Amino acid sequence: MNRILKPVIFVIAAVYIGVDAVFFAVAKPVADWVSKLRILEGLAAWIVSLRTYPTLALFMVPVIVLEPIKPFAAYMVATGHLKVALTTLVVGEILKLVILERLFSISRNKLMLIPAFGWSYRNFCQMKNWLEATETWQAARHWSKVAQNAVRKYAAHLKASQNPDSSSLQPR
Repeated sequence: MNRILKPVIFVIAAVYIGVDAVFFAVAKPVADWVSKLRILEGLAAWIVSLRTYPTLALFMVPVIVLEPIKPFAAYMVATGHLKVALTTLVVGEILKLVILERLFSISRNKLMLIPAFGWSYRNFCQMKNWLEATETWQAARHWSKVAQNAVRKYAAHLKASQNPDSSSLQPR
């Protein structure tokens, strides 16, 4: 039974980390932008003032509230509501990752003082590093960059075709 479950758990973990990695590419710039908002300075000061375990409880709130979005989105896809599923998944994941990134960056040192959190974080980082070092991950990154470049070139081509250069309109 262990031999059967281990690959299944690995695939689930890889997909989970992969989905978060894709969304984190979008969430990180948003989180960086949010961190510069002066309106949130008071909230950041309050978070810093919390003790260790209340900080952990606060850190868990977005996970508990927003993590069920993935199975909900899967259910919505299964019932034929693709647009709702994609919108829910994208908004929920980006929101969750932005909030978690900000909370983690503000309270990382306190959270790492909790032995179970530190152990979990170190193991997560090890698993993520191992996954990113695999040939499959590297190939996926390569093809992702190829696709990004193709989309950029296509977008530039569309923009250029919509805004023709005035010199090309001159009669010859």
